[in-house]
Amino acid sequence: MSLKPSGLSAAARAALLSRIARKETPRGNASPGRDFSTLPAARDIAMVRAGAEQMEIPNPFFRAHEGVAGGHSRIGNRDLINFSSYNYLGLNGDPRVTAAAKAAIDRYGVSASASRIASGERPAHAELEAALAAHYGVEAALTFVSGHATNVTVIGNLLGPRDLIVHDTLAHNSASEGMRLSGARRVAFPHNDWRAAERELASQRRRHTRALIYIEGHYSMDGDMPDLARFVEMAEAHDAWLMVDEAHALGVLGATGHGIAEQQGVDPKRVDIWMGTLSKALSGCGGYIAGNAMLIDILKHSAPGFVYSVGMPPAVAAASLESLRIMQAEPWRVEKLQRMATLFRDEARRRGFDVGASAGLGIVPVVLGSSIKAGRVSAALFEAGVNVQPVLYPIVPEGGARLRFFISAEHEEADIIRTLEALSAACA
Repeated sequence: MSLKPSGLSAAARAALLSRIARKETPRGNASPGRDFSTLPAARDIAMVRAGAEQMEIPNPFFRAHEGVAGGHSRIGNRDLINFSSYNYLGLNGDPRVTAAAKAAIDRYGVSASASRIASGERPAHAELEAALAAHYGVEAALTFVSGHATNVTVIGNLLGPRDLIVHDTLAHNSASEGMRLSGARRVAFPHNDWRAAERELASQRRRHTRALIYIEGHYSMDGDMPDLARFVEMAEAHDAWLMVDEAHALGVLGATGHGIAEQQGVDPKRVDIWMGTLSKALSGCGGYIAGNAMLIDILKHSAPGFVYSVGMPPAVAAASLESLRIMQAEPWRVEKLQRMATLFRDEARRRGFDVGASAGLGIVPVVLGSSIKAGRVSAALFEAGVNVQPVLYPIVPEGGARLRFFISAEHEEADIIRTLEALSAACA
């Protein structure tokens, strides 16, 4: 957590840095140039830990869940209401999903054992990709073994130094890393400000060979959405590709979970590149790209994160495919998720909490201000039987630290009310 001025005074922070510096000595016989503890990240981590220890705030990270983490989870032999998992539709642990994964293991083994272009291709991959393409109404799709790597390798591979990327200032780290790798000119616009995005695109477009607009369908820090139709029109007017990251939108937005296009009534074929992850509503692991056949063929033969990476485990592909089928067959899951999220947002706001611009569809932030307060409230909630992670500086600006509640179709109204009562007590 951050030890910026809102958490510690300048004098206390200086004293803490001095204390850490006294402890920093090269380990073993390593010279300072070979000692990992001399890296800036090591000092930052040490400062966080020392500050948390000084203020008696327990570490909220890396807690082990002792079973399936859904609306509830077992941690340290305690049952807690859980808001720290992406199990939006409650499908992770569903017997049908588990059975699909087990059947794939029995048939193909645990690993694909090679990159798919070599000898790691299995029928489960093609079946999942065909289902994802049909879900978006586009020609083809391609799955990757990592969601983070999907953005890195796709953006990094499609764009180059003569190209332009216009992106929301809250772009996910995976997209930012892909942009940096590409070498393209990057221009950020204020969050969800499509007018600013168009001004930047219009002023820069003619100087570059290709242009990409990157937005997310459902922003994970704020739980809000862009105006998709405006960005579609902008891309078409300025000869640019539009890429929409649906990591937190698939299964969450739209009456049947089809995502932001369904939520806002936009033809999904007008988006050039659909990106998403399998690790959330689809209870698997990895990422995907959906679009026209030419795009997918290019990525299948040139994206380093696909060509040079082992294929997705067949059991994961089978589990995600079964999850997608269940989502489509049981739209009540999406309806309940959205109902519980709206209840949480509205009740939190009624109690005086800052929930920002959350759409109340799956993610509800409660902005508390300082990282220290967020850490302390998270700890108090854990003791009260609620598991929710704080989001701290530098992930969000200091002053914007928050608790981020991921709602699940497995949550009940009683879970929501009990949690908000505990939150009110912790903040009193």
